Amino acid sequence: MATHPYLTAPIKTAGMPPGVPYIIGNEAAERFSYYGMNGILVIFMTKFMLDSSGAPDHMTKEQADAWYHTFVSAVYFLPILGAILADAVIGKFRTIMALSIVYCFGHLALALSHTRGGLILGLALIALGAGGIKPCVSANVGDQFGASNQHLLTRVYSWFYFSINIGSAFSTILIPYFLETRGPALAFGTPGIFMLIATVIFWLGRKKFVHIPPVGLKNYASEIFTLDGLKVLGNLLIPVPFVAMFWALWQQNFSSWVLQAESMDRNLFGREWLSAQIQTVNPIFILVMLPLFSYAIYPAIDKVFRLTPLRKIGIGLFVNMAAFLIVAWIQTRIDAGERPNIIWQVLAFVVLTAGEIMVSVTHLEFAYTQAPKKLKSLVMCTYLGAISLGNVFTAAVNFFIQNADGTVKLAGASYFFFFVKVMAVTSILFVLVAGFYKGKTYLQDEADQPAA
Repeated sequence: MATHPYLTAPIKTAGMPPGVPYIIGNEAAERFSYYGMNGILVIFMTKFMLDSSGAPDHMTKEQADAWYHTFVSAVYFLPILGAILADAVIGKFRTIMALSIVYCFGHLALALSHTRGGLILGLALIALGAGGIKPCVSANVGDQFGASNQHLLTRVYSWFYFSINIGSAFSTILIPYFLETRGPALAFGTPGIFMLIATVIFWLGRKKFVHIPPVGLKNYASEIFTLDGLKVLGNLLIPVPFVAMFWALWQQNFSSWVLQAESMDRNLFGREWLSAQIQTVNPIFILVMLPLFSYAIYPAIDKVFRLTPLRKIGIGLFVNMAAFLIVAWIQTRIDAGERPNIIWQVLAFVVLTAGEIMVSVTHLEFAYTQAPKKLKSLVMCTYLGAISLGNVFTAAVNFFIQNADGTVKLAGASYFFFFVKVMAVTSILFVLVAGFYKGKTYLQDEADQPAA
């Protein structure tokens, strides 16, 4: 048998692994492509979509919201396929490469065809590509590190998260401008070019990466279907429906919030912003607020009462409800014929981002630490599955509220107040259920510890 040409174990070095720059570059370009395309979907569906003859074929706001959240639910459901392919069948590198190519063809379909057929084909390919690589990319980062340089892992994940938000911030400013001024071909084509760049960058790093071989389906299944494995997975599913409702609200900053911004005065800092550009403030606020929470807010709360991961999530759910109260209040003013300034939605983004840090970042950490060492990759799908489930709920609501005569059951502010009520009930139930959670914390180099 020929010798494998790639690294199969981390290099013994106290410095950075050689594959890290390729991973960071790939992630920045891929996130630019995803968030650029993602940020203009509802505007495209409601203002730019055509039929096969080239005539306008626009969706209603409710139809666009429903189809958008259906797409996102697929993106976050398909990681389970990517996890199985990567860990059990063909390995992480081949999974990421193969599905990245599928991802590129999805962007190509959106750039070439601006019909419903082109939209469905493009989004289906992007959901398969983007969803499939999600559980592989961050795990691939950890694979590059050994005992001699694992102290650098936190720094690399910080750069990894920074690259995500830099890619997101630039794309959500630039791509809506392209859509409005140059049309869908350039607006969807540019993210496609960035996804191709991301794929090439990843391929260039192939001989620098550590390639962990797949374990085979039989061995993979034997790790999962044990009493302890099933018990852990069952425990980790407990927070999922509650966190799913957080995502049912949060994800609407790309859909209903964008459509609301269309009816607002978007003059801010001496210029008029496009409705799809307002979401740029979210990644900017994340970069500012992450250290603020880590070094100031969390320690301050911890002096009042012990701030466990589940308590962070519980507080974050109530904070998320407050963000939707603000947008519901904005909508009452719009319904009354006013045109409130976009600064009020920016304020809602401040509150939404605070909730995101408390729920999303904490749930990601919680899922990882509560998973046994051999089930880390699969268990991350419970985190991603919560996002999928939340978007299924929002899509279902938007499909249900549409009447045959073109009217809707939840019009105007009543739509946002509905989600406020749902979040209130969810938050209270989570507080009650979280008090009964029992689990274990599994760390890589330490004995198992009781869960906090």
